[in-house]
Parts: sequence; structure tokens; C-alpha cells
Amino acid sequence: MSERKSTDVHAAVSNGNPPPDFELPYPDRPEVITANMLKLVEQTKDPRNRFVFKVLIKHLHQFVNETDLTTDEWMSAILFLTRVGQTSTALRQEMILLSDVLGVSALVDSLNNPVVGGATENSVLGPFFTEDAADVELGDSIASEGKGDYMYVEGRILTTKGEPIPDAIIDTWETDANGYYDTQYTDRAHPDCRGRLRSAKDGRYGYRAVVPVSYPIPGDGPVGEFLRAMGRHNMRPNHLHMMVEAPGFNKLTTAFYPEGDKWLSSDCVFGVKKSLVVSLKEINDDDEARKRGFPKGGSFKLLSYDLVLVTEEEHRISRMHMDEELEE
Repeated sequence: MSERKSTDVHAAVSNGNPPPDFELPYPDRPEVITANMLKLVEQTKDPRNRFVFKVLIKHLHQFVNETDLTTDEWMSAILFLTRVGQTSTALRQEMILLSDVLGVSALVDSLNNPVVGGATENSVLGPFFTEDAADVELGDSIASEGKGDYMYVEGRILTTKGEPIPDAIIDTWETDANGYYDTQYTDRAHPDCRGRLRSAKDGRYGYRAVVPVSYPIPGDGPVGEFLRAMGRHNMRPNHLHMMVEAPGFNKLTTAFYPEGDKWLSSDCVFGVKKSLVVSLKEINDDDEARKRGFPKGGSFKLLSYDLVLVTEEEHRISRMHMDEELEE
């Protein structure tokens, strides 16, 4: 490591913001620290940021007071969050995982995507989505051969009025038969068990996949330690992720959970909703399997599901109504 010469060092400077134009009492009592912080946050120019910061500080200080947090406990929390960040990589999102197991991801998702009529409900994104999924044509496979039992997924992309939505972009991803996403393999050479396709003119979509299996979320990091400390399991029921986008419509991020999985009611990231529990139909027809493109033929599972999107206007109105209900 090269040494820095004293002649290379520039004087340290502030961030450019002036001191507040009001006097703050010295923080020599706990309640003064909170009061000073809440007064300082009023300087935040953006109204939404000001509101969010104010509520965050209020509840964070209240948490410290109610728990009578010790210095060692707070330092442990800081070191824990530090390790969560250090564990995250370009392919592993430990911070999203922490948000998921705390139920925060599901809560934010639920508040931002209220149910609209017969529209498909949202589910959590999870930490395994990537942007590098390969483009596939209708009927093609998102999984390489040998990744699991055959499954065919089909349906339509529709409006709440039942009209087809053509050319909608569909991202889909899942685990293989071992319960791993492709990003969890150290020798990942290319995307697998994930793909991106577009709906046809009549709104139809279809692709080959494999039957997903239930799996444990990563337990070798700080989030795994957190779950063990709470006495909670780290299992997710088997599911298939789908994310659908189309101009003029609110983006749908969802997942489908085949019925019968023992982890459905205690999903460790709170992603399962009753309307998203689906049936897989067993097709024992070798000719049909080969016709659908499965090279080894035999039997396969069929998942048929129409995804119903809400328009941006429908979404705006539903959010407005939810906000009004929360204020009452």
C-alpha cells in the first residue's frame, strides 16, 4: 500500500450545509436528545422525506427507551446489520432476506398493492430475482434438461374487464429440484430456471418449466442466525415466481404456490396468499408431453392460471381508498 505524502492531504471540509438557525439545548438528558433530533429533522426540504424521517426517528427512539437498550446490545445490533450488508453480493441479497423474514417486505407489498376486484394478488419479490434472464419464445423452456420434473405453465394476461393484454413482458423464475436457485451455485455459467417472454396477441402465454420444491432460505449468514435465535424455521413452500409488465398497467409481482405443501401456512417470508395457492394437474400422456416440447416425453404437471392486471388508474384509486380507510 502506497503512503500518502503530507503535501497530498487537503483540509477536511463540511458537507456545505450551514448550522441551524435556531438554538438547541445541550443533550444532557435522554428526552432532550429525542426532542433535538425531531427539531432538526424539520429542516428536511422534501415533505415526504421529512414525514418518513420524523416517524422513523420517533419510533426508533421509543424502541430504545421501551427496551432500555444496553450499550452492548446496541453494538451487537450494529455489528449484525454490518454483517448483513457485508454478506450481500451482486447475486445474494441478504438485506432483502432480512426485510422478508421480518415481514416488512410483505407488509410494504400489501399496503402498496390493495386487492382490486378479480385482479391477481401480489406476492413478495424475494432475494433471487436477476435482470439477466434469457428471452424465450412461447412454448420454450426456462429450465435446462435434468433440472427437475416436467411442468408446463400456461394462461392469459387479462385486464379486470377480461380483455387480453398483448405483448406483456413476463419474467419468471424458480428453484430446481434440489431446492436451489441458479444464483446459489458457485459455478453458475448462465441463467437457468428463469426466463423472459411476451404474451401473444390474444394475451396467451405458455412455457416449459420444472416442478419447484420447498426449500430453506440461506441459513449460513446473519439472517439465518436471527431466525435460529427466534426459534423459527427457514423454509419456504414450493412456488413459481412471475412478474408481469405492460404499458398503462401496474406492474404485477406475484408467485404461485402448489397446494399440499406443509410449509404453506408458515412461509418464513409471509408470501403466501390464499388466492395464489394453485392446483397442478397431472398429465399422463407421452404424446402430449412430446407435443409440448418435453424431450423425454412421459408425464408432466400442468399449471393453468390467468393473470389479471390492474390499470395504473385502477391502482391509483385503490391506493387512495386504502389511505382513506387507514386514516379513519
